[in-house]
Amino acid sequence: MRSWDVDDLLAWDERIREKVAEFGLDCFPQVFEICDEDQMLGYMAYHGMPAHYPHWSYGKSFEKLKTTYDHGVSGLPYEMVINSDDSVAYLMRNNSLCLQILTIAHVYGHNDFFKNNFTFRHTHPELTVANFKSRADRVRRYVEDPAIGIDKVEALLDAAHALSFNCRRNLGVRKIGEAEQRARAIDAARPRHDPYPDIHRAPDLPPPDLRRVPLEPEEDILLFIRDHNPYLASWEQDLLTIVHEEAQYFIPQIETKIMNEGWASFWHHRIVNSLDLPEDLHMEFMVHHAQVVRPHPGSINPYYLGFKLWHDILRRCENPTPEERERYGGPCDGMATLFRIREADRDASFLRQFLHGRLMREMDMYEFAPEEDEYVVQRVADENNWQHIRDTLVGSVGMAAFPVIRIDDADHDGARRLHLTHAYDGRELELGQAEKTLGYLYQLWGRGVVLDTTVHNKAATLVFDDGGFKPKLAA
Repeated sequence: MRSWDVDDLLAWDERIREKVAEFGLDCFPQVFEICDEDQMLGYMAYHGMPAHYPHWSYGKSFEKLKTTYDHGVSGLPYEMVINSDDSVAYLMRNNSLCLQILTIAHVYGHNDFFKNNFTFRHTHPELTVANFKSRADRVRRYVEDPAIGIDKVEALLDAAHALSFNCRRNLGVRKIGEAEQRARAIDAARPRHDPYPDIHRAPDLPPPDLRRVPLEPEEDILLFIRDHNPYLASWEQDLLTIVHEEAQYFIPQIETKIMNEGWASFWHHRIVNSLDLPEDLHMEFMVHHAQVVRPHPGSINPYYLGFKLWHDILRRCENPTPEERERYGGPCDGMATLFRIREADRDASFLRQFLHGRLMREMDMYEFAPEEDEYVVQRVADENNWQHIRDTLVGSVGMAAFPVIRIDDADHDGARRLHLTHAYDGRELELGQAEKTLGYLYQLWGRGVVLDTTVHNKAATLVFDDGGFKPKLAA
């Protein structure tokens, strides 16, 4: 299939970069690396990083990916892009010239999104590759240390990986420090000003418990354990820091999957169509593009949904219907609007604002659920149900797919047991997974852990201590 050499790629990259500048995309410097199938499988297993710390789960992931690929069950991505400065992307050596052109244009769309979307601003892309290499070197030193060794390292990483996404989701909101929390607790315990104290009974406000740890519910579970378990060795604290930092790096990608893939697909479509490709390359491009943005029956293809949404926003700006003109105003500068949205939104807000009933019906969106041994369509995107379907989708994208669990008390019942609360939103915890996760939390904390949640619409308490897992369900 290969019909190109490196000079061809350099020439097409130059033409694409001219279009990138012409269309106003703002990118990091871009580096491309050509790789074969085994190398791509390795990058996939290690989350695209050229350097990553060793762990058995990455080897397992590689073997699974390679087996399914070798047996034709799954394919390989056209590319992988790292959020870094310089941005790094991998191109498959055996792809055709047309597919390389599409992929290069797609990469620049991702590059622009990484650089400009607000959720990525804390990731320090200029340090990405160096930080991953530094963490990998530290983990390898612990593995090679005779006093620590691979068994202890992997046991702690197993537990940390299970809890890594139990952390703050919106890093754009400043985290309140302990001193400020103390000040807020003291202020909350003061009576409010009453202009009529003679006719009102003074409120009986309890004094603040300033000895409670944490003073306010804590979402960063790994960091809390690192800072409050006095029995952890320094290398254990460092491993918890490493896993937490890497989770923080990947959260923006989880939070913007639909926007990001749709943005890259929107721009590869626009850029490649502006290149005046030879007829044979253009026909092949149309086939590959259709494969990328096709709908997936029974599931959401983020490329398809994002591509449709970006195009619909542009249409709504430049050629609104009478109803849209009355509701939103317009017409307006469509491209300026797209760039503003690209900078200021994440998937949840993006879908909530711009996914509307007409577009959902055009995409044949519906909601289904299991009933006995079958899946049954429960709602279709008609006038009565499209908002419910949209809200269900919003509640399942990005980090909303992970339960919100917070630490309330590090000395529950005066026995240094860890008390946590699940923010129940109608979705129950899967008890088998809860047992495993609480077991890992017990391993890291070293004492019993207690989790309040809801099961079968009733309050429940899940306990993991020296006696193992003990669910206490309300009668």
